[in-house]
Amino acid sequence: MTSLTTAQESVASIDADALIVGWAADGSVAAHPLLSDEAREAIAAGAAALDASSKAGKVTVLPGVGVAARRVVVVGIGDATTEDLRTAAGEASRAVGKKPAAVVVALPVESDEAAVAVAQGALLGAYAFTDYKSDEDAASDTAWTVAGASDAAIARAQILVAAAAGIRDLVNTPPLDLFPGSFAEIAQQLGAAAGVEVKVWEAQDLANEGFGGILGVGMGSSRLPRLVRVGYAPEGATQTVALVGKGITFDTGGISLKPSKSMETMKSDMTGAATVLHAVIAAARAELPVAVTAWLCLAENMPSATAQRPSDVIRIYGGKTVEVLNTDAEGRLVMADGLVKACEEDPDVVLDVATLTGAQGAALGTRTSGVMGTEAIRDEVVAAAGEADELMWPMPLPEHLRAGIDSKVADLQNMGDPQGGGMLTAGIFLREFVGDTPWGHLDIARPAYNEGKPWAENVAGATGHSLRTLFRFLENRAQA
Repeated sequence: MTSLTTAQESVASIDADALIVGWAADGSVAAHPLLSDEAREAIAAGAAALDASSKAGKVTVLPGVGVAARRVVVVGIGDATTEDLRTAAGEASRAVGKKPAAVVVALPVESDEAAVAVAQGALLGAYAFTDYKSDEDAASDTAWTVAGASDAAIARAQILVAAAAGIRDLVNTPPLDLFPGSFAEIAQQLGAAAGVEVKVWEAQDLANEGFGGILGVGMGSSRLPRLVRVGYAPEGATQTVALVGKGITFDTGGISLKPSKSMETMKSDMTGAATVLHAVIAAARAELPVAVTAWLCLAENMPSATAQRPSDVIRIYGGKTVEVLNTDAEGRLVMADGLVKACEEDPDVVLDVATLTGAQGAALGTRTSGVMGTEAIRDEVVAAAGEADELMWPMPLPEHLRAGIDSKVADLQNMGDPQGGGMLTAGIFLREFVGDTPWGHLDIARPAYNEGKPWAENVAGATGHSLRTLFRFLENRAQA
């Protein structure tokens, strides 16, 4: 099993498959208290001959020289910010050789924040999803050592890395094996291991209690929907945060069928639910003094003889009716149920996380999420994202778009102005279901799943984007 530890002895003498060191802007190996000047000079000579770059993440590989490691990976550290260090560690982690048994990272870690960033970059940059690979292609277990890191930094990094990797594992799992029922079982297993309370609403429970959004979206699948509540409530907590996650385990678009190419990544449409689940597990493992509840809104959106149709009217939990104009605008329907239920418990704040709209990617690209909601909460989330080195941007909820979701036959319709603003209209739709509760909405549609080449700590496939932001938000709330 991959492990993460610290070391406080000279790294030059540690037997390892690879040693990762930084390359500074002055054309030298970045200073590290556990890396001798002699070793730095020996490495620098080889790196300079190969025109090593100080640009964050730029990698130069050398044979082991002046150290016990068999390979030296020299990586640019830019200005050595936490973001630069995470990027450097992530890029370097993919240059340590095939199936290394042991890797030592000797990048500058002058603070616990820097050490956590380095550990995150290294382990998440080397992440591989191999559950469906044959034995010879499966990833090996690697012992990672972050030289000079404190025990506290290692403990925090272990929690955050495990949460991000857990999200990636869920999102990368094929929908044949990850569906509402199996997802709910995984939540129960993780909850039991972390000592948090888990409650599951089966399909009949959803029908009995009036969760028309989740039921409506899931009625086309033979694999019935679920609602899952995961609650962490430490003694003495003075803040309560509710997290609501979109959990469409596969999205065909329903009767409003997507083009086949657009379905290829739709196993990732449950990223929001995976993220809020692991945010609660991480909060429990870190023993944060804040109460956190995750609501997983789980359904599979399939076309069939029992699927909901365009022009159907469904009743959301709490009573509001919605005319379904497009069955591929399904995420907001399941989220509406979850938001009303979450707000029923009167939390101090509710955040929802969803791969909600293609318009998010059109507006902000593949790496930046949009944040909407109550202005103060929106700004608090964006501030937490900045502290956590995740790209998020505050977006408005223009009042003129509200009229676009008025329906002639129901309280609301699930599509708005066809001229544009789809991300904002979806946010305005969700706002209808939070009442007076302080609320933030994170649309992570494109950043959640990397369809391109690896970059920084992000490999191809699921990224775990927004986990760091949520965790920092919870830490800040715990200190409020």
